[in-house]
This record gives sequence, C-alpha cells and structure tokens, in this order.
Amino acid sequence: MNIDYIEADKLLFDPRPQMGRIFAHGFYQWLKYFSKDAELLSEAFEHIFDLSRFFVAKHSNEIIAITACTDGKAAPIRLDRKTLCRVLGCIRGSIAYIMLTKHLVNHAYPFELPPQTLSIEFVATAQEHRGKGAAYGLIAHIMGVIPHAEYVLEVADTNEAAVRLYEKAGFVVFERVPAPKRGGFNYYLYMKTVGLNKVDMAIGVNAEDSTK
Repeated sequence: MNIDYIEADKLLFDPRPQMGRIFAHGFYQWLKYFSKDAELLSEAFEHIFDLSRFFVAKHSNEIIAITACTDGKAAPIRLDRKTLCRVLGCIRGSIAYIMLTKHLVNHAYPFELPPQTLSIEFVATAQEHRGKGAAYGLIAHIMGVIPHAEYVLEVADTNEAAVRLYEKAGFVVFERVPAPKRGGFNYYLYMKTVGLNKVDMAIGVNAEDSTK
C-alpha cells in the first residue's frame, strides 16, 4: 500500500470528518460513556483538531492514521461545548466537555519536559488499516521532519499493542504513575526515545509497508 505522510493543515481537503471517525473508534473505550454510537461520536469530535499540530497518514484521499506532535504544554485539541451539546444532547455534551477538558485538553505530564523534547499524542489508526504500519510510519515521519534529541509519550499499561508499537519505534518506559481506580487500567506509562537513528527508522517503515 502506498502511504503518504503529511501535516494535516497542508492537505487540499478538510480531513476533520475522517480524523473524527479515527479518533472516535481509536479512543472508543473512553468515549463510549457519552454514546455507544461510534458514528455519533465521530460527528461530535470532528471539530476538535488543531490541524497545525496534527500529522496524518493517507492513502489517496483516505486518512488512515493520525497523531499530534506538540511541545507538551498546549493541547492539540480544543472542545466546543455547543457542538458537543448539539450532537450528544445538552446533558451528555456538557459532561463530555467538562470531563474531556480536564483529562485531555488540560492534561499535563507529571514532570517538566526538558528543552528539545517534543510530545507524541493522540496516535490512532483507522480500524480497517490497523497492522499495516501506518502509525509506525507516521511516528517515523515526524521524527524525520522535526528532528529533536528526545520524544516522549504517555500510554495506558493495558494498551499492549500500542506499547509494542512504541517500543518498535525506539521508545522505552522511564516512569510509571498509578492510574485512577476507575480508569480501567493500572498505570500511565511514560516512554521516551533518545538519539533515534533515522536511517534505521526509514528502513523499518519501508520494510513494513512493502509487505502489506
């Protein structure tokens, strides 16, 4: 499969409806509280993306994976309460706005990011394209076009597939923080990578994508 990697705001079409669908399905475990209808969630959250901070993997005009790259201080998403209420209803929309503003928009790392460190966030792949190397390739692309000494990310300890992906991309766990009792997982894992070999990353991307 021929996969292109590009900044979301450089696309010649509005990717947010497709990004909303990927977001809703990718984070459904945490979003289903607001609605069990994944398509309704897609509509509710398609407005949230700051396209200047997101990168996408695409095949033709189909978005197949997304992720954001930030300085770890300002969230790459913004929630509009009126939109959430319109789609989800006033009560659920208001609850979604309050809870997700707290846990996503205002969520911060439990440590200070050193200079020259960037944060990888909101990694998600379309259901029908998982296992094809798109998310790995997207992370590798970001590290190639925004070369920094170090990258960090946060992941739930129970998300074993994501942990394996990040380990493959050169990340290692350096800190564990207990999760809230009702979070559905045990620890937040904080992972980082230092001094990536971009040539090795590129070889990995080409090898993985060429087999699909």
